[in-house]
Parts: sequence; structure tokens; C-alpha cells
Amino acid sequence: MMGQSNVLVTGATGFVGQVLVGQLLQNLRHFVTVALRSDTRFDSCSARVVGDFTDQTDWSSALADQKTVIHTAARAHIMKDEFADPLGEYRKVNVGGTLNLARQAAEAGVRRFIFISSIKVNGEQTPVGKPFTAEDAPAPEDAYGISKWEAEQGLQQLAAETGMEVVIIRPPLVYGPGVKGNFASMNRLVAKGLPLPLGAIHNQRSLVALDNLVDLIITCIDHPAAANQVFLAGDGSDLSTTELLRGVAKAMDKPSRLIPVPAGLLQFAATILGKKAMAQRLLGSLQVDITKTRELLGWTPPFTVEQGLKRCFDDSVV
Repeated sequence: MMGQSNVLVTGATGFVGQVLVGQLLQNLRHFVTVALRSDTRFDSCSARVVGDFTDQTDWSSALADQKTVIHTAARAHIMKDEFADPLGEYRKVNVGGTLNLARQAAEAGVRRFIFISSIKVNGEQTPVGKPFTAEDAPAPEDAYGISKWEAEQGLQQLAAETGMEVVIIRPPLVYGPGVKGNFASMNRLVAKGLPLPLGAIHNQRSLVALDNLVDLIITCIDHPAAANQVFLAGDGSDLSTTELLRGVAKAMDKPSRLIPVPAGLLQFAATILGKKAMAQRLLGSLQVDITKTRELLGWTPPFTVEQGLKRCFDDSVV
């Protein structure tokens, strides 16, 4: 049994951060400090207000005596970004802010820096049966993915220069209690019982339950084999859009009203209506291979997809 570890978490009020902090606090091996942008009420553990996360943020008070930093804070992916230079905006936080924190962490003697990146670093889609791996050459396409890849490169260079260990985790779509965005929109449609023309989609997409991602992050805090590695996260079981909608309906205890419209017809209609990006998310495939994560860390996702979906709608899950 290892001794107690001091862990600093950024993004502690976010979707991933809240559950991560809760799990860490249940583990007596970790003393948790959270870094906050503002003086938000946070009674469960030590908190440090550092202001906005930029390339000028002073992290000295938050980093004192820390051994591990888990960096979940980021400028999140935005479907309709209204900035004239979206990449510039992402770079301010996801690249400049991340590398500023990491440099100060190395100077403060932090042993390990865990960075929550994105599968968008690998790319936007895969052929069915040919999943992304951690060893694939990165091919980000949008501003968010590019900013995450640039941050990864900077972190790896910093690790080589300073000896601070860096662990990079790239999750696909994360779902769980309180999920927002497209997944939440889909849930609302299913809950209303509306008939959807998605009953004959044969794509394959990898997801990761929030609880599975948090379990992987915690595993990486002190696992010796995690040092300076890139890991893909996932539930280990892929679903078509049709299977996902049926799974959501089952988890809600609602009927799934899916009309079997051919994917080609849906793709054509989406193109005509200028909704190609939406069609790609619903009809395209994006698979990840977590073999390296399983084998190097001896890690198995603790929850199945069915269990993860059920927990999305379980009022007892906090």
C-alpha cells in the first residue's frame, strides 16, 4: 500500500471533475485540492482560487506540496463557435493555459501530470472494424482537436526536458448523469417518445461512461506503467446509433420508436439540408481500441454500456 498522495484537480466543477473529485475523496490514499476560477463554494476538500486559466495564471498557491495534477479543465468543444478565430480561442486555454500550468507544476516538483485530451486528436471517423489506436498518427480536423494535439505535444516536450511524468488520456464521447450537448438532446427526443428515422443504422461508435473514465483516471495516478503514455478510453463495447437509441430507451424504461430509413437516404437528405456534420455524428463510425489501456495498466472498464446508460437516469447516482 502506497502512502497518501496529494492530488490537484482542475475543472472540479465540470462534468468529469465533479465525479472525479467525489471518487478521490472516498479513497483515503488521496488528499485532494481543487483549483477554481472563482470563489465557488466547495466544502468537501481544500480549494484554491486561481482565476481564469490562461498562460499568465499564477498556480503557486495551488501547486504547493502537490505530487499529481489532473487537468480536466478546458475550453470545451462548441458545435457553433461564433468567434472569428475559433482556433485562437481554443489555444488560449487548451494550449497556453495547459502548458503554463504544466511548467509551473514541474518547477513545483509535481511528479505526474495527467491530461484529459480527446479522441478528436486522432480524427473524426474510422472505417467500421478499423478503430483508432494510441499509436496512430494524430489527424485532428477541427479547432478543438488541433488545440488538444498541440497541448499534448507541448506536454511531451516538457516531460522530456524536466522529468515530470505526463499521462495523456483521449476519451471519445463521455456520457453519464448530467450529460449535456448532443447526447442530452438525443435523450430528450427518446423521452418524448417521438418516432425517429434511425432504425436501420449499422455504424459503430465507441463511447465511455463517466464512471469508467473516472476509474481510468484514478488508475493512472500512481500506476508505474502509465508514465509518459497515451491511452485511449472506452467502454470496450461499440454500438450503432440504432443500438444506442434502443439502449437509452431501455434505460429510461421508455419504448423506442425507430423507423428503419436507409442510411443512404438520410445522408442525402442531410446534405440537401446542409446538415452533413450532424449526419456524420449519427451515421458515421468512430471506434477506439483500448487494448493498450487494458494490457499496460491491467485495467478493465468497471461498468458495461448497459450499466452506464442506466446510471444516466438513476436518481441515486450523485
